[in-house]
Amino acid sequence: MDIKDKTVLVIGGWGLVGSAVCRQFMEERPRRIIVTSLTEREARDAVGALRASYPDASPKMFVPWWGNIFVREELKDIPREKTLTSAKYRSMIIDDILDELSGPVLQRSTLYRLTQRYKPDIVVDCVNSATAIAYQDIFQSSRQLVKEIKDAKRKRGVSNERLIEATEKLLCTLYVPQLIRHVQIMYRSMQLAGTRMYVKIGTSGTGGMGLNIPYTHSEERPSRVLLSKSAVAGAHTLLLFLMGRTPDAPITKEIKPTAAIAWKAIAFGEVKRRGEPIPLEDCPLSEAVHLTRKLSLKMPKAAHPRGDTLRSVFIDTGENGSFSRGEFEAISTPGQMEFVTPEEIAESTVFEIKAGNTGNDIINALDNATLSPTYRAGFMFNGALAAMKKLEQEHGVDSVAFEMLGPPRLSKLLYEAHLLKICFGDLRTVARTESNILSKRLVDLIQADDQLRSQIISIGIPILLPDGRSLVRGTAIKIPPYRGAQDIPITAKRIDQWAHDGWVDLREKNMKLWRERFGHIIHDVEGLSDNETSSRTMHNREYWKNLTEIDPGKICGWIFTYEEKGRRMKA
Repeated sequence: MDIKDKTVLVIGGWGLVGSAVCRQFMEERPRRIIVTSLTEREARDAVGALRASYPDASPKMFVPWWGNIFVREELKDIPREKTLTSAKYRSMIIDDILDELSGPVLQRSTLYRLTQRYKPDIVVDCVNSATAIAYQDIFQSSRQLVKEIKDAKRKRGVSNERLIEATEKLLCTLYVPQLIRHVQIMYRSMQLAGTRMYVKIGTSGTGGMGLNIPYTHSEERPSRVLLSKSAVAGAHTLLLFLMGRTPDAPITKEIKPTAAIAWKAIAFGEVKRRGEPIPLEDCPLSEAVHLTRKLSLKMPKAAHPRGDTLRSVFIDTGENGSFSRGEFEAISTPGQMEFVTPEEIAESTVFEIKAGNTGNDIINALDNATLSPTYRAGFMFNGALAAMKKLEQEHGVDSVAFEMLGPPRLSKLLYEAHLLKICFGDLRTVARTESNILSKRLVDLIQADDQLRSQIISIGIPILLPDGRSLVRGTAIKIPPYRGAQDIPITAKRIDQWAHDGWVDLREKNMKLWRERFGHIIHDVEGLSDNETSSRTMHNREYWKNLTEIDPGKICGWIFTYEEKGRRMKA
């Protein structure tokens, strides 16, 4: 992809890798670079440094933007600790990650607002998403909830406000829902913005080391929190693997460094932890704490402030913090994490965007390492179908749907096509028959054939009659799915949605849709030349048996592929 005159969004542009990526882009003469970070200070500092490095660039070249990309815009500038202490904010977070991805959920998200504002051609995501999600520490949230549950059991009848708060905090830290929602919003936002290329700078979670990694934050070895980071990073990669197989998604790549990343600067000065200086304290030997029965993790008066802060020589590794010479030497020594420079990551990133092949794109590596559909399976496909058809004839049954594969929409479509096949035989007859007649004939069949009717409703697929209000159903139904309430208010809009998702729909408007589908297939087939024998199309006259029969499986495969845009992108 030619980067010249393109709009580039660098998420996490203040960080070590993000800054290097911005500098690397400048060699390709983009139109502008949107530089984002969590805080306003970081975003403005990053843009200031870039403007100083490129004084001849247009004043509009570098655009600062700041905020938390994982939450709705209303919360983007509020520290996470503050959002978790507010019942109002916790409710917003829970709604945003656990509700279905509706239009309002998407449109109020920070990522959506960011991408729709700038319409980037290229997005490079340098935020360490796995750390941001996994270091919320679901284990600590769980321990706190367990403690509150035990307290609530001991103090029956006492207010459970603390239990409710602990439960909500745990829901806010659930890794998988957060990650899935993040990828859903990223995909939809870029799709709507017209983004053509997405590159994620990922992580292995352990700096390339294994389960024997010796570095923890005083947890067990290996640390569960650290392994959670690796688990989230791996899940993120597979979700991006799927995004890369989605036809209307941007081209998707991931560079995953497996080493420590260094460095931003080497200096002497005030050492900071999470952006704050480390105050020095002192405890004279005469005031040593006597160890008896309990050890307090925090003792406000155990030490005296010295009135100054820790100052030393350090190496600044950006968002990973500042290390002493000893710390840096220990983790970078051969056989430990070692390290890779941000400039090397940036070079690989831009080269991949320009259609180069660095060998470092993990999505491409997965594409080439996974086991794809095989020639053998394709060769055996028709034989399997023939064997099943033979058994159907021997036993006098039609094998239509069992509602084990899912979604219920597939079972609904299969049975609707099956009913049309029984009543009308072929696609042309259905296409030229009026919708009201189709509807009436299918109702007559359902009424007369109690065995067929029973098979449909027994697998959880109800039958909506032409009046749109009468439902033939079994004890349980698959649609609508259970969402915590057994009774759901009925509206016309909901009936339409449920009928679409998993009800055999005998209304005239659905029969009209089936006529249109069959008409489309007929048009495509009849548009082929009689002499067409090339490999250009698989859906030719022979595939459709010259339109002389309705094959529900083929029909539904066609619907999912073309009507619902669910076509497999890669073999």
